[in-house]
Amino acid sequence: MHARSEPATDLASMVPAPFRVAGKRRDTADTWTFELLGEDPLAFAPGQFTMLCAGGAGEVPISISGDPDRPERLTHTVRAVGLATAAICAAEPGSVLGVRGPFGAGWPVADAQGADVVIAAGGIGLAPLRPAILWMLARRERYGRLILLYGGRAPDQLLYQEELDAWAQRGLQVLVTVDSAGPEWLGHVGVVTRLVKRAKLDSTSSVALACGPEVMMRFAVSALAEVGVPTDRIHASMERNMQCGIGHCGHCQLGPTLVCREGPVYRWSELDRWLAIREL
Repeated sequence: MHARSEPATDLASMVPAPFRVAGKRRDTADTWTFELLGEDPLAFAPGQFTMLCAGGAGEVPISISGDPDRPERLTHTVRAVGLATAAICAAEPGSVLGVRGPFGAGWPVADAQGADVVIAAGGIGLAPLRPAILWMLARRERYGRLILLYGGRAPDQLLYQEELDAWAQRGLQVLVTVDSAGPEWLGHVGVVTRLVKRAKLDSTSSVALACGPEVMMRFAVSALAEVGVPTDRIHASMERNMQCGIGHCGHCQLGPTLVCREGPVYRWSELDRWLAIREL
């Protein structure tokens, strides 16, 4: 089963808790990673999200990108793409952000024990997958192969570049590609789906986790299915316009589900038909 939060009904679920910015790191030109400290540790499952707010700029759903084994430090990687996220990214150490959550269904990291796990990430989509990577690496002996297929627009758009080498040393096979690069780039060039065949997956024992732009996930799922990974063993994290986080407002409806409650992580075998209906 996925890690899933129960629908919240108490007032506390609607009131942001104050968290102090304890650390801030710039990852790319428009993306920062924050470490937040609250009055109490915030336990979460890999793949869950919080509703994060800064001052009067509004709140947005942001996937938790920290280590589930270190709940005392709440970590978010945020890209400045609108008013609320720009205000969050402008927050400096010592300032206070509001946090509600955690909410939603997480990655099936416990169910995947004993299997090979392939992780397909595009751009900032690596952030929601980082907790799953850290959780599995801390329990490396419980899994078969752990493989990361990570793509970005350009080398300077890749997240956690220093961590990628550290993860590889701990047993994660890391394959990275970019859409375009200069002569100084010595890695792969092309879309992330081209890495699927390079990974030489054992489709009979593989579980896949995917997060990134929706079009990237569609092509990644197609490539994984071509090598024999069933769509009910492929899991994807969906982004929708979540405003309440507790399944009340209905803004994040996807098919018969609410992304903030039944998602953001779904089996692709569930998603496929709902996305097809949405496009009609």
